[in-house]
This record gives sequence, C-alpha cells and structure tokens, in this order.
Amino acid sequence: MSGSGLPAERGSQRLLPKERLRRRADYLRSYRTGRRRHGTLAILYFVPNELGHPRIGITASRKVGPAVVRHRIRRRIKEVYRQWKDRGKLPALDLVVHLKPEARQSDFRTLRAELLRLFSGLLPRPPETRETRAS
Repeated sequence: MSGSGLPAERGSQRLLPKERLRRRADYLRSYRTGRRRHGTLAILYFVPNELGHPRIGITASRKVGPAVVRHRIRRRIKEVYRQWKDRGKLPALDLVVHLKPEARQSDFRTLRAELLRLFSGLLPRPPETRETRAS
C-alpha cells in the first residue's frame, strides 16, 4: 500500500480507475462547489471527497487545439501527477485540471513547473510550534 491508501501495483505505475474522475457529476461538483487555483496554463478546481483518497480529472476545450494536441497535454498532466512524489500526502480531494488555450504553446518543463506549483498548494501545512510563531 502506498501512503495514500491506494495499492501500489508491482511493475505498473499507471493511474487506476479509482484515482481518476469518471462521472460528469463529479466534474460538475468540482466546478460548482469547489475552490480553485489559477495558473497561466491551467485552472485547478478542487473539492473534498468522501473516498479517503484523491482523484484527478482533466478537461480541455477545443480552444486548446485539435484532439491530438489536447490528448498530448492530458497525457503530460497525468504523467506529472503520477510521478509527483508528494501525491500520497494529498488529502481526499477531487481535482480537476482545466486547460487554458495558452497550454497549447507550452513545453513539458513549463507545464510541469506550473502543475507542481498548483498541486503543492493543496498539501496540508505542518502545524505551527511555539518556536515557529515566536520568530
């Protein structure tokens, strides 16, 4: 088992179906009731879930580009999320990464940096100690 309570398959590092948003209702709940963080290439919507582990979904309108471009960027986002070392520390959230049209011109390094910045903002902060507050 990994730190997120999800089984770590031997030899496979793919995202399991239970780690992805699948239903339209889940996306709509994230859009309507969730909070958001804005970046230059994407908007990250997030809302707590009852499942005990995070799930991710990715949306991209045709403004981002043709299907080939949209799917390439989706694969890159899934790869960044899958390899992110702090993924197991995330609370139980439904995450939706909505791509902006500017994502079409971005390279992998730029997209990765922005996504890691957005994801890192969701990590729980360590509790403050007296020494931390005094300084």
